[in-house]
Amino acid sequence: MKYVILLGDGMADEKIAELDGKTPLQYASTPNMDRLAAGGETGMVHTVPDGFPPGSDVANLSVMGYNPREYYTGRSPLEAVSMGVELSDDDVAFRCNLVTLSEEEVYENKIMVDYSSDEITTSESHELIREVANRLGSKELRFYPGFGFRHLLVWKTGPVGGKLTPPHDISGRTIAPYLPKGEGSDTLKRLMKESNRFLPEHPVNQKRVRAGLRPATSIWFWGQGKKPSIPKFYDKYGVTGSVISAVDLIKGIGICAGFDIVKVEGVTGTIHTNFRGKVQAALEELKKGKDLVYIHVEAPDAASHRGETVTKVKAIEMVDNMLGQLLNKLDEFGMYKIMLLPDHPTPLSTKTHSNSPVPFVIYAKGRKNKSAASFDEETAAKSGLVFRAGHELMDYFIRS
Repeated sequence: MKYVILLGDGMADEKIAELDGKTPLQYASTPNMDRLAAGGETGMVHTVPDGFPPGSDVANLSVMGYNPREYYTGRSPLEAVSMGVELSDDDVAFRCNLVTLSEEEVYENKIMVDYSSDEITTSESHELIREVANRLGSKELRFYPGFGFRHLLVWKTGPVGGKLTPPHDISGRTIAPYLPKGEGSDTLKRLMKESNRFLPEHPVNQKRVRAGLRPATSIWFWGQGKKPSIPKFYDKYGVTGSVISAVDLIKGIGICAGFDIVKVEGVTGTIHTNFRGKVQAALEELKKGKDLVYIHVEAPDAASHRGETVTKVKAIEMVDNMLGQLLNKLDEFGMYKIMLLPDHPTPLSTKTHSNSPVPFVIYAKGRKNKSAASFDEETAAKSGLVFRAGHELMDYFIRS
């Protein structure tokens, strides 16, 4: 048996007037998703337990079969694993975004213009983070370059109890109420303010401004946590696997779970990505003998965070295209199961994640189930099949 999981990050949403009162999933042209629903089994799953932040870290742990109540230690430590950064037991990792803030003189009065600095490229951001490390780093505070706007701070014997806000949650808002609070907040705020004194004048940013792009004018910390410990997926299910994603977080979870991480050229985490390359890589992994591939697509979530309705619809249609390519080839492997789902909703109306349940569909070759007319939030909710503990869905997928 071969297993395929295709996850459209943030794909679930709410009905909006701009799309004739439909959700993006309902509005988009998704013949392959609907084909899967017609021959498969649909339902709803709660991927975010009560009391947990509705992030991709918690949600993807659930989807991969790990109970966040047992295994979640924070987002950034998982990203550190993917980046090859070794964490000691007393290290605390922080996500360090490069963000665009408005130009008010007083730092607290600035507005979060763009949490991704206009989707700054990895090569540009690496130059900026090197400058940050040179000016602000120390033996206790170590900066590491990541992917795109996403980077890492590791604080030796740092605090884990402070209150930090993801920058994608506060787009268009004045930052004062969302600056670090509690343990370690004075140090983190100092680093953020100091970065804002030199980053705007950096040659990389000056070049971006001349090109009509937003500059990365400050660092922003969130997602802190300590070294994780996750049991291997093979030990749980007797199944080998590979992960295909542009995002360090997802790759970090995969590494902790014992999956191979597959590099695909041209993946970006946006709609401008090598989605055909991802599909081909997944099929190659199955041909090499892997039992399961986990294909993560960030584009719907990125579109939602930017409030781009048309882009989100296109991203969902891109996921559908990927599904079609997979379905056209999976018969070559004999028996297979495929599961399609988002990790969490990212409503366009709020531009951030919610903890509402998400739809899923499981299709098993040769098995007939009650058919659904389409794959979307409303239709899946009518099925009556609900997993209130999200990590139990993987057990059902593998073992049922």
